Amino acid sequence: MNHPPSGEYFGRCGGCGEDVVGDGAGVVALDRVFHVGCFVCSTCRAQLRGQHFYAVERRAYCESCYVATLEKCSTCSQPILDRILRAMGKAYHPGCFTCVVCHRGLDGIPFTVDATSQIHCIEDFHRKFAPRCSVCGGAIMPEPGQEETVRIVALDRSFHIGCYKCEECGLLLSSEGECQGCYPLDGHILCKACSAWRIQELSATVTTDC
Repeated sequence: MNHPPSGEYFGRCGGCGEDVVGDGAGVVALDRVFHVGCFVCSTCRAQLRGQHFYAVERRAYCESCYVATLEKCSTCSQPILDRILRAMGKAYHPGCFTCVVCHRGLDGIPFTVDATSQIHCIEDFHRKFAPRCSVCGGAIMPEPGQEETVRIVALDRSFHIGCYKCEECGLLLSSEGECQGCYPLDGHILCKACSAWRIQELSATVTTDC
């Protein structure tokens, strides 16, 4: 015959299954009753009465053990306590996901990576790796609001569209139209008229020398 427990009865302990009896003998947590000594961290077994704890799948964890279960940021290696930003199969604090050049935050902003998987904003990636114009030396990058880079290649050299000019008269050259086409001579970028003029000069020099 079962005898009712003496003293104030609170229910069966969610830890050991025994009766919780007597004022101050138990704690209520996770919608269950525990003996004070049974309400412990599921990992390190530290008592949790009066302590901050975290509930995960109806298990209680002390703060340090809970933090140890969290994903760590791929940049700073610290646990991610709040929102996780995922990119390239890795986890980041949103504030740690930045361009390696300008350190601007890239949360929600287009980005790219180099051959060593370093993260770059689009602008710095182009500034760092884009082909250089053989005239001005500047990076040949997409125009604002554009994604594709437009460049001219001639004599194995790269040019901005605005830098692709006749070296003699400064005429802006183009692949469209014969009059503005490029007529290179001895490695020089020339328009049709200046190329013809230089050829005439060279011919005259050869004739005079003869």
